Amino acid sequence: MSVRMTREEFLEKVFRKKYEELKMDELRVVRVKVKGKEISLAQLIGSSETRIYQNLALHIGTHFGEDHTGESIGLVHVTPEEAAIIVADVAMKSGNVEIGTLDRFSGSVVILGDHSNVRSALEGVVEFFEYKLKFTVCEVTEV
Repeated sequence: MSVRMTREEFLEKVFRKKYEELKMDELRVVRVKVKGKEISLAQLIGSSETRIYQNLALHIGTHFGEDHTGESIGLVHVTPEEAAIIVADVAMKSGNVEIGTLDRFSGSVVILGDHSNVRSALEGVVEFFEYKLKFTVCEVTEV
């Protein structure tokens, strides 16, 4: 949870000794978020139900008419977002899985397949990004 601070608190914190000099000046504060190299989510959803696929819109588009009930779903979030393409590539080479969705603008990848292959794909992705690309990674979690 972010805490908002007053202009005075900000100036004191950042400029400490020069605070009195800057107190009366016109200042403009710009916040910049610098994204790191990180996998922040690697989640395995065990045996899924039809409604999960429908809520994720995995029953339309290239998967129209397919029934994935009972299969597992892997969710990955990566920054920078373009690395989602690499996530998909490594996942497909690490397990017999399909790519449900890949969004290179948000950094999200959905992986589909049986439980062991989705787990293998997620573990392969996390390992590759940690050891080969030197990303900060999370552990693979499962529900």
